[in-house]
Amino acid sequence: MARMIRHEACDPIKIEPQDKPIFICACGLTQNFPYCDGSHSAARREQAGRLCIYDKTRTEVVEERDDSDA
Repeated sequence: MARMIRHEACDPIKIEPQDKPIFICACGLTQNFPYCDGSHSAARREQAGRLCIYDKTRTEVVEERDDSDA
């Protein structure tokens, strides 16, 4: 069953438990979940007030609509 999940973050969450920080994906676009792989750069290009629907690989926007329609 498919489901739509709203992600509004455009940057990862930084966690510093040890010697070097770990970055956890908050945008939902990473291919290496739960770790950030830099895919959030696409989320930074999204327009405010628009709902972007990505393909199954989360690499390309296939549909865009007004956020009030969701």
